Amino acid sequence: MKLVCLGVVLLFSGAGWAQDQQAGVETIPEFKSTVVVVGTPDPIAQEESPRSTETLEVQQHPLVFTDLDDVLRDDPSVDLQERGAGGVQADLSIWGSSYEQTLVLLNGFRVNDAETSHFNLDLPVPMEMIGSVNVLHGAGSTLYGSDAVSGVVDFVTAAPEPGAVLRMRADGGSYGTVDDAAVASWSGKRFSEVLGAGRDFSDGFIADRDYRSEEASSETRVRTVLGESDVLLGGSDRRFGAAQFYGDYNSWERTKGWFAGINQQVNEDTQVVLAYRRHTDIFLLERDQPLGYKNQHIDTSWQGAVRRKNELPWRGAAVFYGLEENADQINSTNLGKHGRNRGAGYADFEWRGQRLGTVSAGMREEVFSGGVAEATPSVAGSFWPQRSLKLRASVERGFRLPTYTDLYYSDPSTLGNANLKPESAWNFDGGADWYARAQLTLTVTAFHSEQTDAIDYVRANASVPWQAENLNGVKITGVEVATDWRPRAGQQFRLGMTTLQGAQAALHGLQSEYVFNYPVQNAVAEWIGEWKNGLVLRQRLRVENLVDRGVAPVWDASAVYEKGRVQPYVQMTNLSNTGYQEIVGVPMQGRAFVGGVQVVLRRKGD
Repeated sequence: MKLVCLGVVLLFSGAGWAQDQQAGVETIPEFKSTVVVVGTPDPIAQEESPRSTETLEVQQHPLVFTDLDDVLRDDPSVDLQERGAGGVQADLSIWGSSYEQTLVLLNGFRVNDAETSHFNLDLPVPMEMIGSVNVLHGAGSTLYGSDAVSGVVDFVTAAPEPGAVLRMRADGGSYGTVDDAAVASWSGKRFSEVLGAGRDFSDGFIADRDYRSEEASSETRVRTVLGESDVLLGGSDRRFGAAQFYGDYNSWERTKGWFAGINQQVNEDTQVVLAYRRHTDIFLLERDQPLGYKNQHIDTSWQGAVRRKNELPWRGAAVFYGLEENADQINSTNLGKHGRNRGAGYADFEWRGQRLGTVSAGMREEVFSGGVAEATPSVAGSFWPQRSLKLRASVERGFRLPTYTDLYYSDPSTLGNANLKPESAWNFDGGADWYARAQLTLTVTAFHSEQTDAIDYVRANASVPWQAENLNGVKITGVEVATDWRPRAGQQFRLGMTTLQGAQAALHGLQSEYVFNYPVQNAVAEWIGEWKNGLVLRQRLRVENLVDRGVAPVWDASAVYEKGRVQPYVQMTNLSNTGYQEIVGVPMQGRAFVGGVQVVLRRKGD
């Protein structure tokens, strides 16, 4: 393994040298830039953040990625547990948490599914409209409320390009894969519009693992006397064969989603947001028996918030506060009819001392139907002992309400529990960011999580059904390390690894279905080379050491010509042809190739 890694490094270094001869005296971009991150109530540059965060750029080289799941795999602290290619039903977790303990946002709007967290990544917009993915490692319930137990992932749509732009993309490849997408945008002084649509389908790499995904969305930005308005509308329709997803059955599933949200900036200090989400799920246990076992679920959710910011007399100090309301309900053939409401108020103090550091302290009180309440405090701070070194630490409490599936689901193999309590966790982390040079950064973070009433499905042995229960004594400890290096113009190396250790005493000899399904080590090595003529090459090796399933190395690569109106590309996944399972019993796709072309038409604005 060491020889393989050394060979990869030498290959990349040689490629970088040849590329640099063409790059000439181009400026090498610095890392200390104005990248906006999550984890604070106001936009903040990456180097100012007191939290462990990652910003993954999508539009910098969009054609090197196969889908948004592929983008997220660049962060080794994020564990993607996919059930199939093409982003079909992927579970997301951070720092060894269960997949239900990560909050997913779209432009700051909640998209976590009230029925089951299996659908948290059912985004109603095509990847072509996403500009970046901002990831917070660690609890974020003070600012974001329920579900932010171990982290937050915010998918942020891209700002429209100047003038009028039309991008059309089509590709095809292994296993009958076809992927088409188009985005049209127009931007003026006071008004802009972005329309996007995409579809992705495949025959499947094994029987009953075919899929067909479709998304369409619109984003309108306008400036009026009321302030800046941003209206996002979207919908999705996903059909997929679910062989072995929930047992040894040739199952089938179809989900649909509708989303509408408005973000109204009333003035420089006041923001009002309102959103509606509807999601449906139809599940057939056996695809060839549509009159057999079948579940149908419809869940809806509303969210609204008023947020304010007040500058304080001290330079760099401000207080942020707001009120939020969330309501959701479900109508299901299996789960029944249920609804719940919750309201919250929060306040957060922040002081940014520029070269000294940043201090943040906040508190949130969230009240649920029936009068039960959760308080989630947080404290975070950073300090610059040297110009190139930042030290940071944080303590936060996160919580999550049980999904309707956790509470009410029932079949011969799985039982919910209507008496489940909300789960919560205290997260502690500390680390350092070293800006060794303008083009080299090194980061290290140590973290520890102690969970109370963690929700999992457990059983004594395989002859009895899984039962949803609250567990105590769940503890996760780990370390994440990463380096980002740009030795020459147009060349970038990313190396990172997260290692975890969990205390499994909470099980008391029981079998666990989800809580301990995490990688003990997750490592990523990536190189991206960019040439003046528009050629972009990408190589990525990711290696996961999964609990009780051994080491799985997966090699991905892609090549793109980004200049001109016609931009050909090829994407290669799992070139190592590794056989592995991210969900126990669900095999992942082997080696696959996809090739296509993007056509870009532009007209300059006035």
